[in-house]
This record gives sequence, structure tokens and C-alpha cells, in this order.
Amino acid sequence: MKRYNVAVVGATGAVGQELLKILLERDFPVADLKLLATERSAGKKIEYKGRDYTVELTTPEAFDGVDIALFAGGSASKDFAREAAKRGAVVVDNSSAFRMDPEVPLVVPEVNPEDVKLHKGIIANPNCSTIIMVVALKPIHDAARVKRVVVSTYQAVSGAGKEAIDELAKQVKLLSEGNQVVPEVFPYQIAYNLIPHIDVFSDLDYTKEEWKMVNETKKIMHDDSLQVTATTVRVPVFRSHSESVNIETERKLSAAEAREILARAPGVVVQDNPQMKEYPMPLYTSDKDEVFVGRIREDNSIPNGLNLWVVADQLRKGAATNAVQIAELVVKYDVIGR
Repeated sequence: MKRYNVAVVGATGAVGQELLKILLERDFPVADLKLLATERSAGKKIEYKGRDYTVELTTPEAFDGVDIALFAGGSASKDFAREAAKRGAVVVDNSSAFRMDPEVPLVVPEVNPEDVKLHKGIIANPNCSTIIMVVALKPIHDAARVKRVVVSTYQAVSGAGKEAIDELAKQVKLLSEGNQVVPEVFPYQIAYNLIPHIDVFSDLDYTKEEWKMVNETKKIMHDDSLQVTATTVRVPVFRSHSESVNIETERKLSAAEAREILARAPGVVVQDNPQMKEYPMPLYTSDKDEVFVGRIREDNSIPNGLNLWVVADQLRKGAATNAVQIAELVVKYDVIGR
């Protein structure tokens, strides 16, 4: 089997660590591995397949000889992604820097895998919440054409990075001991609370996170007529995002039909037995790659409506796993070195 030189940019962060874990789990054909990060992390040692690798400083020259560069996100994408592509690497980028660039494919492998073939050096990994939603949305769209989506998210703190995970753990401990907390990562206390505000506020008082779900969904689904509105909420959960998704379709689907369609869909696990209290929850979807769907029921307020409850691990399927799956498609379609 042909093997490839792979670079992981941001290797010491939460998503970078997941990327390494998933490359290993999926036995990605790595020939040489380069771990890159900022000056603060350069020099650290990370073990991969029994070998210690030294984290190097991210520089343009670091991408010489690299076939696939997995960017974990952050400012490094704007600083180095185009340079990496110029030097011959196919960049799979987890930041928001290139997602809406018309020259850059935005890919979820279960939804639009063929778009990988259109890359000009950079392929964008969508927003975590968007990925989770469209995996469940696409099979319904193919069967009955989705006209409108109303989504409310319940997003875990790990979506905001390691510092956010630490803040929730610290606040729970302090509050359990009767102490006061001072928020640092989030604008308000996150322990025993929820915050209906992710990223900065933008047009129409929607946040940037909400506009990501609107615009990215249309691009991935290749349907600008699709109407999407979103409310994104941070909740005191360590890992796995949940979403309440209300769908209006052109053709009516019963809950039973939707359940059957979703059960056959790639990357989807249907967990839907209300009588037995079976439905997806963050607690049981963490560290898994599938998108779990439950609470499938007809919307009682409109003729052609469905409600879904969708949960997935946003560090894996919402970020690292999706990125590695894109890299697998790059290999499958042999589109390295364009």
C-alpha cells in the first residue's frame, strides 16, 4: 500500500491530539509524520505508534515534502495553509478561514464526498455543529427534499478548547465547596448554567456560530434555496454536542419512514425507542464516530414536518474524524499534488 507524508498542525491541542488518535485507529497509511505547533509547544515529545516525535515549529519550510497537512484550526490556518498548498501538500483545514471560499470544497464524506475532487490545494472541514446536523439531514433531503430547518444546539464546552474543559471542571469543584467562581473563558459561569451565545454577535443579532450553520449547510448540500435558522447554546457538558432539529420537507415522511431512511444512512445510528427511554445522549456518544439520531417524530404543527434529536462527539465526527475521512478520500480519489 502506498504511504504518505503527513503533517499535523496544532498537534498539541485538543483537536490535534484527536487527529493523531484517529490516524492511528483508522490505520491511515502514514509514511513520515511531522508534528507542528507554535513556539510555545515546539520541542515537546509526542508518542505515535511506539515512536517519540518532537513537535516542530510551524514554518513554511516545514511543509516541504508533505503530501497531506491536517490543520487542527486556529490562526495557523490563515498563516500557513496556502503556503503548505503551494509546496504541494493537500491541506485539510479545520478552521473557519476557507469554508465559504468558492474555490475551496467544504466536505462531509457521508454527504458530498465527490467535492474532494474539486480541490485546488485546500479542503475545508465544516463547523462541528454543521457536520453533525447534515449527516442526519442528507438522507432525509434525498428522500423528500428538505425545504426548511430550525435547529437549536446544546454544545459541549470542549468545543471551545482545553481551557474551557478546565474551566467547567474548576467551577464545579469550587461551587461544590461553597466558593465563588470568576469566569475566564466564557462570559458567564458555565457550571450549572447554559449560555445562549457562541462566538461573536453578527447580522440580525445572530452569532457567527449560527451563521456558520446557515451558510455551510447550503454549501455542503448544494442548495441555496434551503432555509436554515439556528440558535446555538453552550451547555455544561464536557463532550459531545446535541441538536434539536426541526425539518419541513416537500414530500411528507412519516416518522416510521424517516426512521427506516436514517437507519440505512452511512454514519448514522438510530437510537429511538421512547417506551424504553432510549434516545441519544452526550454521555454515551462521546468517543464514538457515528451521528446518533432519536426522538424521531412528526411535527404536529405542519403537514410535512419532522423533529429529530441528533447527538455526536464534536471532537471526533465534528472535527478530527471528519478531517481524517477527508484525507482518506484524497487518497482514494488520488487527488494529491494538484
